[in-house]
Amino acid sequence: MRNQNYSTLEEETKIDMTPMLDIVFIMLIFFIVTSSFLKEQGIPLTIPENNPPTVADKVSVIITISEDNEVWFGKRRIDIRAIGANLKRKMSELDNPSVIIKTHPGSKSNILIQVADRVRDAGVFNFVVMPIKLP
Repeated sequence: MRNQNYSTLEEETKIDMTPMLDIVFIMLIFFIVTSSFLKEQGIPLTIPENNPPTVADKVSVIITISEDNEVWFGKRRIDIRAIGANLKRKMSELDNPSVIIKTHPGSKSNILIQVADRVRDAGVFNFVVMPIKLP
């Protein structure tokens, strides 16, 4: 008698998962029906043609810092203190040239900072610093 009561209790404690699955499917159908299927508006793009842009040949003033921390203005070696005067003279000769500071990876960073300060002192605030590519 005792065994029979135990087996009936075991059958009563089983949980039926069918109603829960029904509710999940009903909720899924509800969300699918109530969601809107509108096409999202995007930003219109104008894709340029494959022609490369025509840029006027701009003359560049190149200041190079070598591995030995020597400063070169164009093709001649100059002192750091002379950068401002040379750059002002070159800026008056050319029509708004771009200034490029090329540095060797082995050069000291304080030399680069001094050169950049001299370029700013000459009134040039838009300049590019780029490393020298080694082979």
